[in-house]
Amino acid sequence: MISFDKVSKQYISGQYALAGVSFEIAKGQMAFVTGHSGAGKSTLLKLILATEKCSSGNVVVNGTDLNHIPRREIPSFRRRIGMVFQDHQLLNDRSVADNVALPLDISGFSRRDALRRVRAALDKVGLLSKEKQFPAALSGGEQQRVGIARAVVNRPSIILADEPTGNLDPELSMETMEVFEQFKNVGVSLLIASHDISLINRMEYRTLILKGGTLIDDTGLGELS
Repeated sequence: MISFDKVSKQYISGQYALAGVSFEIAKGQMAFVTGHSGAGKSTLLKLILATEKCSSGNVVVNGTDLNHIPRREIPSFRRRIGMVFQDHQLLNDRSVADNVALPLDISGFSRRDALRRVRAALDKVGLLSKEKQFPAALSGGEQQRVGIARAVVNRPSIILADEPTGNLDPELSMETMEVFEQFKNVGVSLLIASHDISLINRMEYRTLILKGGTLIDDTGLGELS
């Protein structure tokens, strides 16, 4: 589903954000990527989303070689990937249902088909009863689950999450991870960028550890520090 083969990303300044990174994430696999600020986590996610291109090596996502993807095909490619952000990025003047429907509106779904998908996504994250409420009326954990529902409403095969629990307490962080696990269990691949070492240790999933743009460890279990 996601394959990096000796991938490097060098910016105009000459600085390397990633250097010779290789790994694969299989269908239905959930993994974390961690490392200190500036380690290369965000760059790695951007390469998967095709918002940036690698300087060398090969990135293949869902069978698509991102070194050779035509520009016109990038929007369609991205619709197969769900993205979850730390700050939710919800629109406060729209209801929960309307926030979740945004990707479908962009894709041109009919209102009827969009509503059916929105309600299914909200039901999956346990928020169907909140569909008519506005984000300000929700807790931080509920807002994050709305963000997850929006990320999966297009039924992606891959979910990327950038510090999804950064603003949540430990209990809500675990609730968010449990929602992610539900999608893993139906064959969705997940890659979660996180600084939360205690959470990563509790979850005991494969963890990619970056340092200065280099992949220094790729472990399934084990304590991190």
